[in-house]
Amino acid sequence: MSDQTKDSTRVAAGLKAAIHNPNVSEEAKQQAAQRLQHMGESVEHGSGSEGNSHVLGGFKATLSNPRTSQEAKKHAQEVLEAAGIAGRHPDASDDEHLTRVVAGYKAALSNPRVSEEAKQHARDYLKEANVDV
Repeated sequence: MSDQTKDSTRVAAGLKAAIHNPNVSEEAKQQAAQRLQHMGESVEHGSGSEGNSHVLGGFKATLSNPRTSQEAKKHAQEVLEAAGIAGRHPDASDDEHLTRVVAGYKAALSNPRVSEEAKQHARDYLKEANVDV
């Protein structure tokens, strides 16, 4: 049965559910987001789905991780763009980008809404980057 004979509201609801389901692969989530965009539907991210925002946050971290391959960085950028999240600003120099990343990790350390696990990740990143906290 084609999408044209199905109730488009129900199809969109199913695709949105797939995006927020932690048991759905990232590739399937990306495909669901693309279908929603093609249908003219907005793709909501982070609407109470903490697991999804953590996954997307991991892709954002991948972009600035010096130990990550260029292939992995390209994939992370594609996933973030499909999710409607801008990654690194195209006009930002490497120094500007690093400054922003470090500032974000430092801000996380003093944010009471950030989990202790995320704060430890920030500390680890800053230590590896030789940044005083």
